[in-house]
Amino acid sequence: MSMTRNTPRRPLSVWLAGPIDIDAYWAMAERLAYEVAEPGGRSPTLVLYELEPVITIGRLGSRTDVDLTDDELRSRQLAIRVVGRGGGAVLHGPGQVGIALFAKLEDLGLGPHDVGAYLERFEAALEGTVRAVRCGAARDSRAHGIFGRTGLLAAVGVAVRRGVVWHGGFLNVQPALELFHRVRTVPVAAGDGMRTMSSVEADVQRKVRLQDARSAVVQHMADAFDFPHAHVQSGFPVPVREAGPSHPEFASRVG
Repeated sequence: MSMTRNTPRRPLSVWLAGPIDIDAYWAMAERLAYEVAEPGGRSPTLVLYELEPVITIGRLGSRTDVDLTDDELRSRQLAIRVVGRGGGAVLHGPGQVGIALFAKLEDLGLGPHDVGAYLERFEAALEGTVRAVRCGAARDSRAHGIFGRTGLLAAVGVAVRRGVVWHGGFLNVQPALELFHRVRTVPVAAGDGMRTMSSVEADVQRKVRLQDARSAVVQHMADAFDFPHAHVQSGFPVPVREAGPSHPEFASRVG
């Protein structure tokens, strides 16, 4: 791993989690953001998870980005939730890797207001992940995320609150793409390019294992932020049923 930047002294705590519904995820995220913000609190924590089917809409998106009627959403038992992160509308479900990093910017070797550098490194890690599974990857200066030949492969939507970053991004590895083509994830302000999400498998036209993508995320996130060690564990970092009810968050949202 590169050691050219100031190395955070604490290791990266990595949790390979499973499916979780949006309310339980939000309660967990609030708790982790609080715990990493505390003096001497939780070390930087990376959670890889899978959101149960739902559409979330970040600060840059709107209901008009979802080309599904209310009746269609009801028939598919698919809810829409407006959430406190950056980015646009994202469809979630099996075959997608949710990537959430909770940390003080200072624990990532950055200044307390250096959000631009954080996004640069976070996206570099996503780009490295996609390339590690032998798929072409590119960034676009007009929009956050990682693009392939067939569309957006990884969406970015982070939040910052009092020098703490949380949430992160979503990497489409092998989801069924039918509904993704009806959700415009890239904001219209980014121009006339590809606005919907595709997948790594659609780009490379072969099977890609989720565990390979998850392993690549861990390696490239650790590299991007110069962590000398990553402690990898299975499960969730907090008991999700005890994380408490979801409540509105007040955060500066970027990405």
